[in-house]
Parts: sequence; C-alpha cells; structure tokens
Amino acid sequence: MTETNRIEYKRELSDGLEKEVIAFLNYREGGIIYIGIDKEGNTYGLADADGDQLKIKDRLKNNIRPSALGLFDIVSEEREGKNILKIIVASGPEKPYHLKKYGMSEKGCFIRLGSAAEPMPQKMIDELFAKRTRNSISKIKAGRQDLSFSQLKIYYEESGHTLGKAFAKNLELLTEDGAFNYAGYLLADKNNTSIKVAKYSGKTRTDLIESNEYGHECLVKATKQVIDKIAVENRTNTKITAKERQQANLWNPIALREAIINAFVHNDYTNEITPKFEIFADRIEITSAGGLPEGLSKQEFFEGFSVPRNKELMRIFKDLELVEQLGSGIPRILEHYGKESFGFSDNFLRMTFTAKETAVEEGGVMGGQKGGVIGGAIGGVIDTTEALTKRQKEVLKLIAANPSITYNEIAEALGINESAVGKHITAIKNKGFLTRQGDTRGYWEINLDKN
Repeated sequence: MTETNRIEYKRELSDGLEKEVIAFLNYREGGIIYIGIDKEGNTYGLADADGDQLKIKDRLKNNIRPSALGLFDIVSEEREGKNILKIIVASGPEKPYHLKKYGMSEKGCFIRLGSAAEPMPQKMIDELFAKRTRNSISKIKAGRQDLSFSQLKIYYEESGHTLGKAFAKNLELLTEDGAFNYAGYLLADKNNTSIKVAKYSGKTRTDLIESNEYGHECLVKATKQVIDKIAVENRTNTKITAKERQQANLWNPIALREAIINAFVHNDYTNEITPKFEIFADRIEITSAGGLPEGLSKQEFFEGFSVPRNKELMRIFKDLELVEQLGSGIPRILEHYGKESFGFSDNFLRMTFTAKETAVEEGGVMGGQKGGVIGGAIGGVIDTTEALTKRQKEVLKLIAANPSITYNEIAEALGINESAVGKHITAIKNKGFLTRQGDTRGYWEINLDKN
C-alpha cells in the first residue's frame, strides 16, 4: 500500500512527527501514521516499540497546541513478524493546530495536501482561527466549583492508573483561568446531569411502563449503569424447533454497547441536553444531541473518520478502556446493523436497532421473558453483594437475565474474551453463588442466600 492523503509512512521515529500529526489534525478527515514502514511500504519494524510509544505520547502532548490529547491513539501492531506503531489522528475541532514553538504561523501550522504535510498559508490560518469552536465543554466554566472526583479516581485505580494531585489539569478539566470546566462538572461525584432509560409496552410512546433515571454523578458511572440496565433488557429469546433450540438476543450485544458509549462520548452537552435511551416492544432507540460534526459527511461518518465532539471525555473513556480506539465504534455497529439504522437531523443523531424475532413456541419463553423479569428483580441484590468483585457482579447479572446464556454471549456483552469469562464464573461458583444444572443444554442457578 502506498501513501495517500490519509496514510503516512515513517521508517523510524523522527523529528518531523509533530508536523505530520498537525497536518492530519488540521485535515477534515484526520489520518493514520505508521512508524516502522518505509515510503515504499516495506516493513522494517521497531527495535523498541514500547519505548517509542511513550516518546510519541510525550512529544504530542507537549509540542502541539491546542492540546491534542483525546485526538490521537497509538496502537502497537505486528506485521511480517515485526513490531510497528500505528498512530490514528482525528480531525481536531479547534483548528488551526500548530507547533507550540512557532505558534500560529506558517512555520508552525501545516495541512495535508495529497500525501505530504505542507505549510499552511497565513490566510488559511486566520480563517480557521476565526471559525475555531469556542463553545465547547472544555471552555465553559462549571456552574459550581465545589467538585469532588472520588468515583473517577476509583475507576482509574481499577484500570491500573493513579490520579495524582494535578489530575484535573492533566485531564483538561480546567478552563484557562484554572476553574473547573463543564467536562469536569460532568465527571464529578455530584452534578445535575440526568440520564433517562424509558421502557414502553408497545411500539409507541403512549404507554410508559418503566422509567429509570441515572446520572447526578460521574458520567462514567452513569454510562456503566445504563450499559448494565440495557444488558438486562437485552434478554435472550428461545425458539424451540423440531430440530434444535435456537437462542438469540434482542439486539447484538457488541453493537448495542458501542452505540450506548458513542451516545455518551459524542453527545453535545453545551445546551445541557443528555443522551436518551428508549426501549419499545419492537426496537431500541438511542438518541444523542448534536448532528454530524462540522465538515464531516455521512459517508465519512460511516467509514469511521473520527471527529470527537468531546475530546476530554474521549480521552478518559479510552483510559478506562470503555472505548477501544478512535473511529472504531461506528464500523463495529455496521458489522451488525445497516446504515438505515442511523437517523440524522441538524441537532440530533438517533440509532434505531430493531429487535430480533420474539415469537416462541410454547415452552420456549423460559429463557427470554422469565429470564428478563428475574434478571431485573435480582439485579439490585447482586449490586449489594460485597463478596463479589465488580466484574463478577456484571457476569452474574447477565446470567440472572438469561440462565441459559453462553460463555461467548457473556464475553460479547462485556467486551472480554471467553477465558476471562470462565475465570469469573469459576470464582463465582467457588463463592457459592452459582451452580450449573445439566450439561451444555442446561442452565445456571443463582443462589443469593450467601449475601
């Protein structure tokens, strides 16, 4: 593969890296830089890929302005048995990006032209600066400044990171004058951000049978709560045929999780509108505020070109491994649902996933309807069980919702591999909360008397 307007090759880590990254940040489609591959596409590899990865992150953090944190992703890959690095660069919302050393000048600003990074003309620099997005959550001062972040710190610790005293500055939760910004407000332990999950009995909004409210706390916690709630609702329907017993979730777990996280990360919070989740008899609708980012076409959106609306949230969700890598969410959804599942307007984006066939023959509703009811009823009890870890509780709630669930289905729902699922289930069984009835066609039985 040769270099293109979106692909750049570098045989080794060199002094010109920042220039190439800036050119992609200023380009409407972003781009990808491969380190360890020469201009002809030959793989040379890197002697110290891990060390180079740390150097790249440090250089891009310190040498580019405005901050590019949350707008790039560094992925280690193996090609032809050799280690290379792939730097995914999103199109930035605060153009023009420039070298800190030279400021917003023709010597500091670059743009992608064909397969090269070229100096940006001063006229273009002035025009881009005039259009720069100023009304973003990083620049809006939080309405209250008595914020605490114990929940966020716990999530970072669980992911193997420690937030030091300067975490608010390092995570860009402060305005230029040092006050907490709206991103900080959304991630604080207490706020007035309300997230609703509504459930209707039919195909319209006329008969609301359940309304759950999350939020008023760290947005990461609210996201996880919504994921857990909808995972319980995503019950497995069972259909008994003459030849076999067929099972399927109402919605694909991988696509559903990606859609939920996408709604949280890319929602436009500047007007204090939050994502909305609605469950109907025949579908689920996930609505987020804000249409397509400026300059991004529908085709580019579907192809996975990333223009993060909230780079501060994107960075934190990536740190906590809720997001895999930049631009991966929409393509993962499209593996299971068509483009017609997306609805665009000037102010909103809605994803609609139709439920799979729910009709079952007599005797076939046990794993579906009953599982969903039981799962919802005991989910709260599981949450209060101190003997289980957080991940073990997540596994147990999925089993409560569907006692016939498979290792593979649990792995897909939680975004982990099957061997990890096996370890969690073994631990839960050893603690006495779970027993298996029957063989591969059997079911799980939960015992919460240990609580």
